[in-house]
Amino acid sequence: MADAPKPGSIAWTDLTVEDAEGIRDFYAAVTGWTPSPVEMQGYADYAMIPPGGEAPVAGICHARGANAALPPQWLPYIVVPDLAAAVQTCVDRGGAVLVSGEGRPFAVCRDPAGAAFALYESH
Repeated sequence: MADAPKPGSIAWTDLTVEDAEGIRDFYAAVTGWTPSPVEMQGYADYAMIPPGGEAPVAGICHARGANAALPPQWLPYIVVPDLAAAVQTCVDRGGAVLVSGEGRPFAVCRDPAGAAFALYESH
């Protein structure tokens, strides 16, 4: 990315499911997105590029590896300036951490109403 996303903005959105190929093909047909494989560890997830575009707008991922515990829903990645502070505030305000980034600058959380979202620290 040329410009880092601003705190509070949504930097990315992913959908993580068991059948990534089937859902990839569904969204390609419905929206006109073109999938671009992203090599993982022995399989591919997909960056989805809009018609006439060059940059992907979303990802469709397998529920494997680090993504195995993610819920099967669209997951926005919200930019925060300090991941540790935002995660602590989430927990203090009644939310929960579902998945830590395992050394990467993100955490998947659940708000008090039960909705999942990700926090992403951009540098």
